[in-house]
Amino acid sequence: MTAIRLPTTRSPGSALGAAPDVAESAEAYGATGGYAGTTGPDALLGHLSASGLRGRGGAGFPAAVKLRAVRDQGGIPVVVANGEEGEPGSVKDRWLLRARPHLVLDGLALAAAVTGAVRGYVYHSDPEAGARVRRALAEREPDLPVEVVETAHTYVAGEESAVVRRIGGGPALPTAKPPRPFERGVGGAPTLVSNVETLARIALTAAHPELRGTIARSTLVTVSGGNAVPVLTEVPYGIPLRTLAAGHGIPDAAGALMGGLFGGLVDARSLDLPLEPGALAAAGTALGCGAIRFLAAGACPVATAADAVGHLAAESARQCGVCVSGTAAIRDTVHALAAGTAGPDAPARLERWAQGLPGRGACGLLDAAAATAGSLLRAFPERVRSHLRRSCPDCAATPAGDGHGRRLAVRVPEVADAPPSGVPLSLRPSPVLKGTS
Repeated sequence: MTAIRLPTTRSPGSALGAAPDVAESAEAYGATGGYAGTTGPDALLGHLSASGLRGRGGAGFPAAVKLRAVRDQGGIPVVVANGEEGEPGSVKDRWLLRARPHLVLDGLALAAAVTGAVRGYVYHSDPEAGARVRRALAEREPDLPVEVVETAHTYVAGEESAVVRRIGGGPALPTAKPPRPFERGVGGAPTLVSNVETLARIALTAAHPELRGTIARSTLVTVSGGNAVPVLTEVPYGIPLRTLAAGHGIPDAAGALMGGLFGGLVDARSLDLPLEPGALAAAGTALGCGAIRFLAAGACPVATAADAVGHLAAESARQCGVCVSGTAAIRDTVHALAAGTAGPDAPARLERWAQGLPGRGACGLLDAAAATAGSLLRAFPERVRSHLRRSCPDCAATPAGDGHGRRLAVRVPEVADAPPSGVPLSLRPSPVLKGTS
């Protein structure tokens, strides 16, 4: 099961919408101000710049800067809604495409208007999401020609150069940079590859410019860990991580795995940090895709790290030798720690890889593995040392997984089909929705 937790007070600028367990129809979306077209491209760009909206795909790049970069390249750009969600602990992007496809498509059309693009793509690996998007396109024919492109689900398939490569007919594998997609992407055209939540917030800003600050400083998060039911919810920037953990039923959390697999591990003291990209980055972690897995009191962070690096090693695109060998070496060493069989030099080797491997692959997968190893050493040094002296009961009870991230995975909340036109959608104060893979 996966729950959707609605905020106590919901504004019209909420990405969750009024009925998150029902696919939103064009009629329902229009009733909230969608597709209104009252905010022109220049005005919208000004609102996005003033609000400081950051991308929600993981890197957190300012949305207005990215839009300008594509627009100013010249030529006729292409825009892409990137819904390929590679992080095993995140569900927000697939949920948006299943539940609020019109919000995403509106954002895509608005991004096209700002950049001057004349064609768009929705890129995903979730058949149910693809079906909902196609249905939305048939329900309301867009001004912008949009093609829906499906890919196989892998960790690297959502990396922007892999997106461009797959749309062009190749494999969904990263390519060397430069050029970056904003310079030369799909068909050689300047290409905006934008996360679907980012596009959703662009559409919300266009419909409710008076709420631009609230829209930019709210974010969807997938919260999991402990024995609690995973939750998709929307929170404002600034909420302490500890408050989020307590709300999830883990008031005495021992730490967290942050940003999916991108932000590494943090200890219990770090849970006083606010959920805000700048503050998290300054502390050496990251919000990333907004997936946070809290560690219950007594849970062993080495076991969590073993699951994370095992998944990353299995998901390597196998294009870069340094990634294949580096992720395998990190995996084997952390798994040996978890099993109590690592030699005394294991921490030194992990530290060397954490320092020396980032930036050497074609994408961020190797960086994530190195960051996970480094964060384990920084946040839990005594727990690492204890694994060199004796076996760990917690790790023995939960041996390293099969490398496919199943223990880290969260199921996407089910979304029912929209009711027939004219039937009002019920408002549900706190629906608990069954998850699907």
